Amino acid sequence: MIAQADPTQVDYLILAPLIMMAFGGLLLLTITSLTKRLSSSFVTTWSVAAALGSVAFAVWLWIDLDTLAQVTLSSSIIADKFSVFLTVVIGLSTALALMLTHHYLDREELPGIEMPVLMMLSASGGIIMVMAHDLIVFFLGLETLSMAVYILAAMHRRRFESQEAGMKYFVLGAFSSTFLLYGIALIYGSTGTMNLAEIGRATWLARELADGSIEFYYEPDGLMLGGLALLIVGLAFKVGAVPFHSWTPDVYQGSPTPSVAFMASVVKVAGFAGLLRLLSFLGRPTIDDWGPPLEVIAAATLLVGAFSAIVQTDVKRMLAYSSISHAGFILLGVTAGTDNGVAASLFYLATYSFLVIGTFAVLTLLSGAGDADFSLDRFRGLSRRQPALALALLVLLLAQAGVPLTTGFVAKFEVIGAAVDNGTYWLAIIAMLAAVVAAFLYIKVIVSMFLDEPADDAAAVEVPRLVGAVVAIAAIVTIVFGIFPGPIDDLAREAFVFFI
Repeated sequence: MIAQADPTQVDYLILAPLIMMAFGGLLLLTITSLTKRLSSSFVTTWSVAAALGSVAFAVWLWIDLDTLAQVTLSSSIIADKFSVFLTVVIGLSTALALMLTHHYLDREELPGIEMPVLMMLSASGGIIMVMAHDLIVFFLGLETLSMAVYILAAMHRRRFESQEAGMKYFVLGAFSSTFLLYGIALIYGSTGTMNLAEIGRATWLARELADGSIEFYYEPDGLMLGGLALLIVGLAFKVGAVPFHSWTPDVYQGSPTPSVAFMASVVKVAGFAGLLRLLSFLGRPTIDDWGPPLEVIAAATLLVGAFSAIVQTDVKRMLAYSSISHAGFILLGVTAGTDNGVAASLFYLATYSFLVIGTFAVLTLLSGAGDADFSLDRFRGLSRRQPALALALLVLLLAQAGVPLTTGFVAKFEVIGAAVDNGTYWLAIIAMLAAVVAAFLYIKVIVSMFLDEPADDAAAVEVPRLVGAVVAIAAIVTIVFGIFPGPIDDLAREAFVFFI
């Protein structure tokens, strides 16, 4: 149920997480224009504080919500526990990614506030996506997120690979946006509205039975199904699902590593949030139509990501393909179309964000000046040079492989369980095969860290406090909630209860 609201009134508590994130970035931009130079420490402190402030307002909103979802801005923005849960995930992920920028920008001699500001503005777009209750608002959020990320990919001005990554991402991203926009047009043509609740009601027809009772039923609509298919295609690109994944390896390899950490977490969370939100309104009566094609996409994503990753020698590119495989696991919960399936996907998104940011934090340290060398040689003998860093990376890689007592194991177990409960045994078998295959790529890095001798010219890298804190937080969350997954799992299930 959705609480009725006066369309002329604006509920600023609902908008507070978005306002905090967006205005944090815009105010930082304004302050910079009025002063000669800001210290990098001030920029980092300000941006991280804004992201955490957004999280604080989201937590306040979660506590304030009752059994009714709340809407504002003429019902174009919705606050339910689904949107608030993912807003917290986006805010925390953004804060961790921002903590990586301080060391990176100083090391690469890239002065300026552009990277933190763009991360905050992009995260604002992600928050709009998860809170959107209108297709046009959803599209505006998506483009806000995307435009900033295109620039983040090309931020390293002295690396051709970074410029190339930004251009590839922009061209292919713009192409995918046309699918989304055309899909929105078809759905509007079918229903005559952009509001998600009204679209959901329009998909059901009513008829009077002989006994005088009213029966609601669904009748396939070509425009609706065509629009839904185009929306799925556009969002599949954003999350890196096969066959719309071709941009992922090149963009991840060429982009600045903190930008990649942001993409792999915030962008993926926002993309899947949009997919879940749209399917909840548009797709419930049409699950028999979109379910099988999405299952095929999930299977292909699992296999292509896993088998492509194991043949890579560049660790950053390897993790790019790994992220594709992880998208396939998250799709398992989506395709199940059940309470357990969606809750499992939410748990996966929340825990994977910490995993992937922590992993790329280590890569930020090991890549060295120039942010270009991600070969396995960088990891040789890391346990002898820096045992604490090697141990943290071991935890994160084992979690991505799905080893017990980590969040990765719990997440994979839940999404595969959702597929089994849904009766798609073939998809569960493919997921288990992909997990076994993907484990080899993580083992390859682990063996290099703990069994290979370090190179003669290898030296210990400096671990700045902020980057070290990110790695430590990611590893601790991975272990603690791997052993005690209940708190996050309960929040994910509660978020789905309020999934309108």
